[in-house]
Amino acid sequence: MTEQSGPAPTQYNRVMLKISGEALMGDQGFGLHPPTVSRIANEVDTVAKMGVEVCMVIGGGNIFRGLQGSAQGMERTTADYMGMLATVMNALAMQSALEAMGHHCRVISAIRMDEVCEPYIRRRAIRHLEKKRIVIFAAGTGNPYFTTDTAATLRANEMNCEAIFKGTKVDGVYDKDPAKFPDAKRYGDVSYDEVLQKHLGVMDASAIALARDNRLPIVVFSLDEPGGFRSILEGRGTYTRVHV
Repeated sequence: MTEQSGPAPTQYNRVMLKISGEALMGDQGFGLHPPTVSRIANEVDTVAKMGVEVCMVIGGGNIFRGLQGSAQGMERTTADYMGMLATVMNALAMQSALEAMGHHCRVISAIRMDEVCEPYIRRRAIRHLEKKRIVIFAAGTGNPYFTTDTAATLRANEMNCEAIFKGTKVDGVYDKDPAKFPDAKRYGDVSYDEVLQKHLGVMDASAIALARDNRLPIVVFSLDEPGGFRSILEGRGTYTRVHV
């Protein structure tokens, strides 16, 4: 793959990093893998040291996925709330890893649980970012039927982020699964409408539509590539940019 030149670092003063819960379980089939959590925290650490304000949303699929619970006969709303609690657990694990590296980090939950994290108050969250604290938004939007992709897009807009960085296992958006099809084509740039029309699977449709309506670009990159997050912010690296 050829490298794609990216925007100059100064274009990204504040960004949202969205990762799946599965990214935290490493080679395990379930739960948290502390070395993997630390590795991802190190990626965030290198970007924060550039002076970029970073907020995060982490999925909960490594612990519990609401849709799977619903498919197995559990009432959907209850299953979704359980999935939200799983995201809080992941957020606390990431907070611990980042604090071990010397960062000030706040977990902010859409569901009140004051003993372990802060409630979501927009102005307070923005103030944390202005003070160069890393902010992790947990419990999705606080509502069932909405994914953490939608939560990440919502919070990114509320925090006035310049872009959403979607960390995945591949280095961008492909027309088909590159793990199964050697001839899969990687897009350098792709529009929101094309993502929706071709079902490219970047994020769920609600998240893509929300990003499109607010002209919020989405940068899809490989979280498994060491230094990949920072390299894009430095204007290099391989990725796909979803925009108008």
